[in-house]
Amino acid sequence: MCGIIGICLRDKNQLKLGEALYRGLLRLEYRGYDSAGMAIVESEKLLVLKGKGRLSELESKYGFTKLEGRVGIAHTRWATHGPPSDINAHPHLDCQGLFAIVHNGIIENYLEIKRELLNKGHIFTSETDTEVFSHLVEEYYRQIGDVYKAFKKAVGLIRGTYAILMITPLEPDKIFFAKKDSPLVIGLGENYNLLASDIPALLEHTRRVLVVRDYWVGYVTPSGVYIEELGKDGISNLDQYVRFIEWSLEDASREGYPHFMLKEIYEQPRALGQTLSGLYSDPRVDEAVSLLLNADKIYVTGAGTSFHASEYFALAMAKLTNRLVTPFIASEYEIYENTASNRDVLVVVSQSGETIDALKALRAFRKRGVKAIAVSNVVDSAIPRESDYTVYTRAGPEIGVAATKTFLTQTLTLSYIVLKYGVASGVLRESEFRDILVNHVEPTIKNMDKLIEESNNAVQLLIDKISSSKNMYYLSRGIGVPVAREGALKIKEIAYVHAEAYPAGESKHGPIALVEPGFPVVFIVPNDSELERKLLGNIEEMKARGAFVIGVLYKESNLVAKVDYPVTVESTHWLLTPLTHTPFLQLLAYHLAVKYGYDPDKPRNLAKTVTVE
Repeated sequence: MCGIIGICLRDKNQLKLGEALYRGLLRLEYRGYDSAGMAIVESEKLLVLKGKGRLSELESKYGFTKLEGRVGIAHTRWATHGPPSDINAHPHLDCQGLFAIVHNGIIENYLEIKRELLNKGHIFTSETDTEVFSHLVEEYYRQIGDVYKAFKKAVGLIRGTYAILMITPLEPDKIFFAKKDSPLVIGLGENYNLLASDIPALLEHTRRVLVVRDYWVGYVTPSGVYIEELGKDGISNLDQYVRFIEWSLEDASREGYPHFMLKEIYEQPRALGQTLSGLYSDPRVDEAVSLLLNADKIYVTGAGTSFHASEYFALAMAKLTNRLVTPFIASEYEIYENTASNRDVLVVVSQSGETIDALKALRAFRKRGVKAIAVSNVVDSAIPRESDYTVYTRAGPEIGVAATKTFLTQTLTLSYIVLKYGVASGVLRESEFRDILVNHVEPTIKNMDKLIEESNNAVQLLIDKISSSKNMYYLSRGIGVPVAREGALKIKEIAYVHAEAYPAGESKHGPIALVEPGFPVVFIVPNDSELERKLLGNIEEMKARGAFVIGVLYKESNLVAKVDYPVTVESTHWLLTPLTHTPFLQLLAYHLAVKYGYDPDKPRNLAKTVTVE
């Protein structure tokens, strides 16, 4: 959720510290936030500037970019404990103003710790859980007299999730850090080092990174990194953990597009091409398929958009290979974990590889001996590290909060696994597998630029017809249902239109009661003659109540003449419904949000990577 960055310089003339921290925060805006702040060591003291509001507003108020120094930390906060306010913004200080803390996550036992510290005379100024940590370090430093030992002891006492950075004038050339569950990455530079909660914040300075593991604690200096696992000895060979990031700074910038979301929609052809190329050459796909083939039960889980991709995988497996897969929303894992055994496999879908609900589901299933396959976009993130096999999508960085290209690359990856499973299980012949790839998958990806442009044109002609509507339905059947759910989610996320998605046959069991003249209903029509026949009846039901029916369907579909507003796409295999039908739904949400005056990159109350339960 929260965005974190820290920079440690040998010479303050290497970089303008305040400006570099500010730019780093800007690259983390997509994570969602309501307040922000910065702390630097200046003249043997801590200078802290923070407040409620957007970064641009706070820069005008405080002049973040004018700050100079060698060591600093900065933070964007997404409120959990205490409402958005100047006081609750990070960084947080102790009573003496010696220790400045930024934190992503939740300290579950903060009330217990706070009571003890209050009894010892500590004075708190905020409502946050984070502030207890700075006072805890202060208390232990008073007892021990060593900053790092006090920091480690404080980390050892807290329970919950955390990525923590701390600076102090007592050790003016260090940034102390600790990590559990919440993401944290070290960027390695020449005579400077950085820390951040996500890679885009580092790309301006370095592409050599070290992903911090759970229970690691340590510090960076301008020339080095020290890490130990909490309660154990230091880690001597850190080079084995260093990775080179292939993304460029340009990949993580808007490149002339008005919003990241629109840029990422138009990046989908390239992202899909990169993902397919990677799948062709990745031996882990066959290893993952072998694991699935020998499983008693298969489960698949994700959160938000990744759950829609998970549901797609379950439906595709059932329809194409006759294999039952149980999909569940990651936050509901406790309902399912007791049904699993060491003969089963869990597929975990997560763009970031750090989503806390999915991570907790993975860990719960792992405790029961379940094998795990991760599908993720971020190399070496937590979920891939804790899984037996990982199949990576290659979408590149996705900055927009509303997932776009990651959904398409996830469903492409999962469809490829389904096809490989079909061959391995004997349900599909190798020739059928090759036919689908050569005559359907590859041409669809090749024509994606044209499909997106045509979808964009279709949206422009539609937008005024539905812009006064604040309620919508998205309906489909079979493989189209998770695509409908994704469309409804997008328009809720960024245009704030109340939209519900249903299997179309379910719409007459209650939802149809809300339909009145002009009510927009979007039908997702896969290239499946049996589903098309059934959807015709559902379309007629909606039109009989006066609904304005929008159909996303193939050009040869018999239903083109049956809907009020047809959006046609090229014919291809039904397995590729997410690739052909989703771009229109993404663009509809995007352009409606812009028409309403909303920023699609910063939807209210949402964050890109959700690291709290």
